[in-house]
Amino acid sequence: MEPLAPMRLYTLSKHHFVLVFVVFFVCFGLTVFVGIRGPKVIQTSAANFSLNNSKKLKPIQIFSKPLSTYNQQLWLTCVVELDQSKETSIQTTFTMTVKVDGVAQDGTTKFIHNKVHNRTRTLTCAEKCAEIIVAHLSYLNYTKYTVTVGFEHLKRPIKEMNFTWKTYDPAFSHLEIWFRFVFVVLTFIVTCLFAHSLRKFSMRDWGIEQKWMSILLPLLLLYNDPFFPLSFLVNSWFPGMLDDLFQSVFLCALLLFWLCVYHGIRVQGERKCLTFYLPKFFIVGLLWLASVTLGIWQTVNELHDPMYQYRVDTGNFQGMKVFFMVVAAVYILYLLFLIVRACSELGHMPYVDLRLKFLTALTFVVLVISIVILYLRFGAQVLQDNFVAELSTHYQNSAEFLSFYGLLNFYLYTLAFVYSPSKNALYESQLKDNPAFSMLNDSDDDVIYGSDYEEMPLQNGQAIRAQYKEGSESD
Repeated sequence: MEPLAPMRLYTLSKHHFVLVFVVFFVCFGLTVFVGIRGPKVIQTSAANFSLNNSKKLKPIQIFSKPLSTYNQQLWLTCVVELDQSKETSIQTTFTMTVKVDGVAQDGTTKFIHNKVHNRTRTLTCAEKCAEIIVAHLSYLNYTKYTVTVGFEHLKRPIKEMNFTWKTYDPAFSHLEIWFRFVFVVLTFIVTCLFAHSLRKFSMRDWGIEQKWMSILLPLLLLYNDPFFPLSFLVNSWFPGMLDDLFQSVFLCALLLFWLCVYHGIRVQGERKCLTFYLPKFFIVGLLWLASVTLGIWQTVNELHDPMYQYRVDTGNFQGMKVFFMVVAAVYILYLLFLIVRACSELGHMPYVDLRLKFLTALTFVVLVISIVILYLRFGAQVLQDNFVAELSTHYQNSAEFLSFYGLLNFYLYTLAFVYSPSKNALYESQLKDNPAFSMLNDSDDDVIYGSDYEEMPLQNGQAIRAQYKEGSESD
């Protein structure tokens, strides 16, 4: 069995565990409450225009209201109302043309894309027609925009066309900046405290959970994105791309953490890279590669074409979606296998079963809450846009945003607390040269199982030692 630096987890009583979960839920509840009282994520405004020559469709010029960087992104959507249609369901294809011009503060007009873009769109109508995304700008360079929209080969009689601008609410942008800043500061403090608590222990004596926490906490700092305010200072796509990259790296590292811990808690001693880490890196790496590829793919194409939607325009999207779901299914099955095997083999071993039970219980709670958040998030149809844009704007209100960020942050903070050594923990190497002290604190209760033991944290002046089995009983 690997030597372990002391964990606060071993010194907590049942009342302390209950208190840990209560504090976790209280902190999470506070972020949800603030989010409920917060502003909506997306604000909408109707675009005023008139159809040229009555029912005859000609290119329509639509002017946006004044915008700021706090609006973050811009969508133009359209809902078509057909004239006197008695059919219950209609689906027809047509060609839409779009040209986007930016209006600077001095009133000069500049071309964003100095050409007219055209895409084939499908109009689907049941009781009413579905909303169509006309254009999407992932960052704002100008204070106003003019979008010229044309419809070709739309042979259905049109009663009305309702265009709508959608942007981020500036009030939500301010809320996002402040809460990201708060989480960055809290994560930095937790990271420093966790590193400080382990400073007197050799890294080779850290448990696998402690080693992973030393990786996850800095990644959580990046997940909260200390560079996020650059999005409002620099008119560029780069800060947004950086934020997506940080999020994908942290989430995949968290998936890798679960696999390594549930497997590593069984496999003690030297964990070989080829047999232990490589399969896990391969599975999680495929998930990370798929998410990053979709993000880069979308960003590059949107920079050249505001009409681009790879879910609509690219047949390869379905292949990527199937690939992602297959890899995700393999990951879930592998994780369940490791959990079941770890619990069956180590469920009755003192201290080890405590590590399993706590991590499983807290992770289960987090996953259940995440599923509820994702259901609320994707069940509400805020924008029928491409996949990556949905991930960042599919919130009905601030509560969904804050709950997801708060959940992951408080989850890592809780793990960092229970995996860090307590203040009065004494390292075994400090005691091995003092036989009198060692004999004084030895008792039959300290011998748990196996042949070698390691020093556990001292609380209230009493040493708790756990003895681990190396593979054969000692003489």
